Amino acid sequence: MKNKPTYLIVKDHSVSGEEFQLLYDKEQDMLETVPRPKGEKLSEYYKSEDYISHTDAKRNLFEKVYHLVRRMSLKRKLKLINSFQTEEKTLLDIGCGTGDFLETAKNNNWKVVGVEPSEQARSIANSKTSNVVFDISYLETLKDNSFDVITLWHVLEHLPNLDMQVKLLKRLLKPNGTLVIAVPNFKSYDANHYKNFWAAYDVPRHLWHFSKTSIEKLFHKEQFKLVNTLPMKFDAYYVSLLSEKYKSGFMNPFKAFWIGWRSNLKGNRSKEFSSHIYLLKQEET
Repeated sequence: MKNKPTYLIVKDHSVSGEEFQLLYDKEQDMLETVPRPKGEKLSEYYKSEDYISHTDAKRNLFEKVYHLVRRMSLKRKLKLINSFQTEEKTLLDIGCGTGDFLETAKNNNWKVVGVEPSEQARSIANSKTSNVVFDISYLETLKDNSFDVITLWHVLEHLPNLDMQVKLLKRLLKPNGTLVIAVPNFKSYDANHYKNFWAAYDVPRHLWHFSKTSIEKLFHKEQFKLVNTLPMKFDAYYVSLLSEKYKSGFMNPFKAFWIGWRSNLKGNRSKEFSSHIYLLKQEET
């Protein structure tokens, strides 16, 4: 931590109002949230009606936009996993939230298992998937080489011990399976535009903030190869919508759409989008 300069100081806009530092790790090209809440204290930062991935609420413009984007994203996610060559169509979704992706995959002949630490979200997910969603401790009981596809949709940034998590993913994935990691990109145009108001920093729930380089380096330690990087273009719009609220005190959909559109336009050139999907496979030995 001594050699990591402060990149930004960011406020927890959605729950506590506390400020946190983002420290820059030059070697890994990523940011770390400091101080990092531990154990039960960390779970307190998720206890908010505004933590949207744990509910199916549609109370305001942002939540309605979120669910619209989610419905559109589900089709794209299904198309993506259906494009993989799989043996048995076994899928593990880690941090599955309220289970919409699992439900979509299950309805399209995937054999699905989910894990979700939030009891509230897990209950909603189980009502949609015939009780195939478990607490996070369930991962330790799963057999080696169990899944053709493992997905973490905006989850990796929440996990405290990255090296341990990557080892676990390697153990559970079949040798020819595919790992799908979706995370925000702090090098995107919208991140640079909103700076400490960028909603995707979401401190302290997001413990890490990744670049393409950091993902490649992190997984290379366990002999994973990055085979493709895909943009999540819708993210730029709803992240900008929430960022506008943090910055000005109200949602400005016209300004948010403009920033989101510019972010995607610039991303087409720089290949730095608001969020990325990383496809990783184990290197052949």
